[in-house]
Amino acid sequence: MTYAFPPGGLPEQSEDAAGNRAVFTTAYAFIPAAVQRDIVTSFFPGWEGTRAWILARPLSGFAETFAQYALEVQAGGGSDAPEPDPAAEGVLLVAGGAGVLALDGAVHELVAGSYAYLPPSTPWSIRATSPLRLHWIRRRYVPARGVGLPTAFVTSDAEMPVRWMANTDLWGTTRFVEPEDLRHDMHVNIVTFRPGGRIPFAETHVMEHGLYVLEGTARYLLNTDWVEVGPGDFMWLRAFCPQACVATGDGPFRYLLYKDVNRHPALTL
Repeated sequence: MTYAFPPGGLPEQSEDAAGNRAVFTTAYAFIPAAVQRDIVTSFFPGWEGTRAWILARPLSGFAETFAQYALEVQAGGGSDAPEPDPAAEGVLLVAGGAGVLALDGAVHELVAGSYAYLPPSTPWSIRATSPLRLHWIRRRYVPARGVGLPTAFVTSDAEMPVRWMANTDLWGTTRFVEPEDLRHDMHVNIVTFRPGGRIPFAETHVMEHGLYVLEGTARYLLNTDWVEVGPGDFMWLRAFCPQACVATGDGPFRYLLYKDVNRHPALTL
């Protein structure tokens, strides 16, 4: 299993920006790996030796529930107070390198494929022991009456099974929390397609999405457009944007998927 990450650097002067295919529409944004370069990174207070590609942030009238980053942390870098919002929850997926995560009183070694759920109001810190590459998704947690807060956990992609769809073994999801667990108001899963696998209908639903392609290639339907996607490409979908997928390569096509779940839609903006 591989885990794509922004390439950084800068393209040669001979390259043509028209070929990058980046697009922002009223229904979706497509941010290809080719445009995730050094000059679009950010640096954060409280983090040392770290830069970030901010791929999604709440935008009024678009996708409003989450932010998504790719973090590059130098050896020895990291943070003792990484989350500035005490009401925020988060998920980390390690794309490469190694580090140490201190979370809710326990210490965890991080390697490629490590996955951590970070509940709101839960202290954590992180340090890279070698250059560390992280995908980080943040969301403002939405409490629900009679439902307790979710608890912290650390696992890995390799430890969790792919749950194949009921009528096929070509399309499945690695679920890190149970869908019926109402403590969780977001799911961050890994979706896998074997060669020839597909989403055979245009999914149209209330959940917002961030989709970061970890490996493989596919044709992906975004609203009315079929887009060729590959490792490191990011897709950002607002609610009700139709989507479908056809895997096109000889190996697996996999992406990290965010969606908001298990809460009533707010009736006021």
